[in-house]
Amino acid sequence: MTPELTALALAGILQLLQLMIYVIAGDRQIGLKTAMGNRDDKPELTGIPARLQRAYNNHFESLALFTIAVIVITLSNQSSPLTQCCAWIYLAARILYIPAYIFGLSPWRSVIWTVGIGAAALMLLATLF
Repeated sequence: MTPELTALALAGILQLLQLMIYVIAGDRQIGLKTAMGNRDDKPELTGIPARLQRAYNNHFESLALFTIAVIVITLSNQSSPLTQCCAWIYLAARILYIPAYIFGLSPWRSVIWTVGIGAAALMLLATLF
């Protein structure tokens, strides 16, 4: 398995962990009875559970670009030290993004997001040259 595919697999595991953490935090906030209900009148999450949910959703957005980059690199057999480094930078940025979002670390949250999405974009651009 290429380093890019390994980073993608770990990013998928990170997504799953984020889901579990945000669901547990959200369920604790709204109560298990409400969480297990039909959700017709689902209350909005606030505070840390809401931030966890937004960080989780944000990961989906960047994960799409990262996945495309990894697939193109893998299928075109263009793995290189640059793309490998970018893959690990992307993963590290996504890991750092979670606490930065939870604790409202401004402007660091935006800087971390930019580094991660930039690494994924650079990976994709590297396949064209």
